[in-house]
Amino acid sequence: MAIDPIQLTKQLVDIESTTYHEAPAGEFLAEFLGKQGYAVERQPVPQPDPSKTPNGASGPRFNVYAVEQGIIPDVVLSTHMDTVPPFLGPCREDADFLYGRGTCDAKGIIAAQIAAAEKLRAAGVRVGLLFVVGEERDSAGAKIANENPRGSRFLINGEPTDNRLAVASKGCLRVELFAHGKMAHSAYPELGESAVDKLLAALHDIQALPLPVIEGIGDSTMNVGIIKGGVAPNVIADKAEAHLLIRLVGPADETQAAILKAAAGRCEVNFSLKLPFIQMRTVEGFETMVAKFTTDIPSLTNWGEPFLLGPGSIHVAHTPDEKISKKELLDCVDLYVQLATHLVSV
Repeated sequence: MAIDPIQLTKQLVDIESTTYHEAPAGEFLAEFLGKQGYAVERQPVPQPDPSKTPNGASGPRFNVYAVEQGIIPDVVLSTHMDTVPPFLGPCREDADFLYGRGTCDAKGIIAAQIAAAEKLRAAGVRVGLLFVVGEERDSAGAKIANENPRGSRFLINGEPTDNRLAVASKGCLRVELFAHGKMAHSAYPELGESAVDKLLAALHDIQALPLPVIEGIGDSTMNVGIIKGGVAPNVIADKAEAHLLIRLVGPADETQAAILKAAAGRCEVNFSLKLPFIQMRTVEGFETMVAKFTTDIPSLTNWGEPFLLGPGSIHVAHTPDEKISKKELLDCVDLYVQLATHLVSV
């Protein structure tokens, strides 16, 4: 049965499914895909402690995997069901665009992949669908799925790439710096030790570090996103901290070692997140790009050779103006079919 990806996107966007609250979208997809003749599996994903999550984690949590009964897929189309908060209400549209949370990241992609899978099934391609939870936070769903691979040779992951095939996806290194000093009256700084001064000195040297560059791919970038410290202007600060996010091309080991050296004697360093830089091969006939963001691909290593492709622009994802072009959505259905058909034929 032919799938209307525009109508399906609208139905999905109408469902609130922010991270940790994905169950309604999962239930909808499980029922929808079951009616399309798929054997549907719900893969349970543990909920974290509600007190440690935004808006409190609640309800069941699961990935949705769908395939024809008894089939080992050659290719799996995959993306995520969760969106960033806040939910923006029902989907809106005009002649050219769909608007709302998840239109491009990634519910429109879900719809395009389901529509593409129908065409692939009709052509005799052994295809599966994998929709996971938690991509927007910690790839929890992808990690669970990676413990239960289904034998696929290829994974086509969907994120907003403007319908261009990604040749690389930047890695991610999250760095936390903690400085400790001694509190004192600011009129007598010699009696204290400023944690803020230590932190700023370490940050100065860390920001001056050379970061990896790969010709044809681009450079690495660093963002100091959070700085905290002190209690009042007339008090020498005894604590200070900073949180950095580095988007890396190339391996992280040398950068980590350089940060530890720059912070030595001034700050404690915690690397709270590390995702690898990924390079992928090109396919003739596809425009290419470099994804400066991270994806679930590093957590789905057991699902086959990865490719990254999807409709929509990352520039409007996570914004109040999130939208997707109807034409781009429809075009991507054909691109998914073209890519999957090529992969299984070689």
